Amino acid sequence: MSDLRDVCGGLGFEDARSLLQSGNLVFRCSAGTGAKLEAALQAEAKKRLGLDTDFFVRDAKEWKAIVAGNPFPKEARSDPGHLLVLFLRDAPDRKSEASLREAIAGNERARTLGRQAYIVYPDGVGRSKLTTALIEKKLGTRCTGRNWNTVLKVAALLAATSPSP
Repeated sequence: MSDLRDVCGGLGFEDARSLLQSGNLVFRCSAGTGAKLEAALQAEAKKRLGLDTDFFVRDAKEWKAIVAGNPFPKEARSDPGHLLVLFLRDAPDRKSEASLREAIAGNERARTLGRQAYIVYPDGVGRSKLTTALIEKKLGTRCTGRNWNTVLKVAALLAATSPSP
């Protein structure tokens, strides 16, 4: 994670902080949009670290909307470890979302909102047939997931690093 923080520093991002070893970074940056930042991070990580991976950037306002827009508040309270937010490269269309729902063979429930998918895995992620590969295929876009506990920890980190009004 310190190497990833250094990548951010090398790009001129300020106050880069990481959340444990979760792959989540919070930083300040005034240059570019989410897509531009993602491309810059991907290129710099490959150059500096030999790491070929996707980055999914959301700003503080988007993160607050992700938390507020959770369509599964009951599950967030009762079983946050089994509620995942998938951060999508692109927002899927209705047909793709319907295809994802049709692919659910177990007790999972899924809902997409913009460039996020919220999925409840009541029987656990490890046993589920609703894998990342299947989700990406059905939605037609790349993704990465974080459980609700991690989403809230990132929200707290964002709040702690945001300038006061």
